[in-house]
Amino acid sequence: MRHSRHLPSLAVLLGVILLAGCSMAPGGHIDYSAEAVPLDGLVDIQPITPALVATYRETVSQAHPMERQLRDSLESYEYRVGPGDVLSIIVYDHPELTIPAGSERSAAEAGHEVRRDGSIFYPYVGRVQVADLTLGEIREILARRLSVYISEPQVDVRMAAFNSQKVYVSGAVGTPGTLPITSVPMTLVDAISQAGGAQDDANWHEVILNRAGQEERLSLYALLRQGNQRENRLLRNGDVVHVPSAENQSVAVMGQVRRPGNLMLGNERLSLTDAIARAGGISEETAEPSGIFVIRGHDAGSDKLATVFQLDVSNATAFIMGSDFRLQPQDVVYVTTAPVARWNRVISLLLPSLVLPGDVAQSASDVSDL
Repeated sequence: MRHSRHLPSLAVLLGVILLAGCSMAPGGHIDYSAEAVPLDGLVDIQPITPALVATYRETVSQAHPMERQLRDSLESYEYRVGPGDVLSIIVYDHPELTIPAGSERSAAEAGHEVRRDGSIFYPYVGRVQVADLTLGEIREILARRLSVYISEPQVDVRMAAFNSQKVYVSGAVGTPGTLPITSVPMTLVDAISQAGGAQDDANWHEVILNRAGQEERLSLYALLRQGNQRENRLLRNGDVVHVPSAENQSVAVMGQVRRPGNLMLGNERLSLTDAIARAGGISEETAEPSGIFVIRGHDAGSDKLATVFQLDVSNATAFIMGSDFRLQPQDVVYVTTAPVARWNRVISLLLPSLVLPGDVAQSASDVSDL
């Protein structure tokens, strides 16, 4: 009984010893000094003006026609046979040279499969190299060699199965997987459509095309919604198309708005006015009308850290310009505090009972804000 009276005291003493031990233990105390890095030379300040908004509007509304290189590639496209493909070869009026498919066998099962060395075997002709040839070129070779045995042979060569060339589609699509390249040219839009289309949570603005180890980022949004055919590509064997999710497609709205936080952009780009409205609007009592900023970071290779766009809404009609200013992922929208309101906050901490114009003395909230 006597020992139990000292238990609380021992517990307190033990806690003090442990705290003291932590302060004396290696790593228990860290001395550091940090200096603020001057950012003036690393940031571009650009006001949001009618001229700036006009350039954005022109960029969005301008439709780009299909590039000549892509158009020529589609018009001249011909499928070239490769190992694993199956050919269906018919010699008219000579059924002995045509393997009958019958009711039990499909054309792919009854056809001639291209071997790994790129050749096929055909009666009277023997081994024929067909890899990397078009169907027309293969038909001419067979007809010429059969003409030694048959007078004016009529030969038809068709594809029974496309197995040699593939495109891979992954990410936020309906059915990710492999797609065979066929005699019909396959573009980026075709591949995504055949894979079930982009899902609701897909990022339409940064579809990644990986070709021979080289990445290219394309905008499916610009292609489908704005008609920008320059974002389309003719796909080749081995291409990998990845449609990422839109998890990182957000902007941060901070400062003197009623509901600060992150806003998901999705595939439709929000305007600056939309973002402020979704954040509950600016706090008219505390916000500085000329202090609405959009901070946009630059790429790693740039000599600038960011560009800061400034919108002055001292005249409320300036929000019209904000409606045409489109935000990009990872933008930061910041609404600064008016100088009078900031001064009132400091005074309210000293005199909590005093109510000053433009702000109400709320010590708890002001301390947290500071």
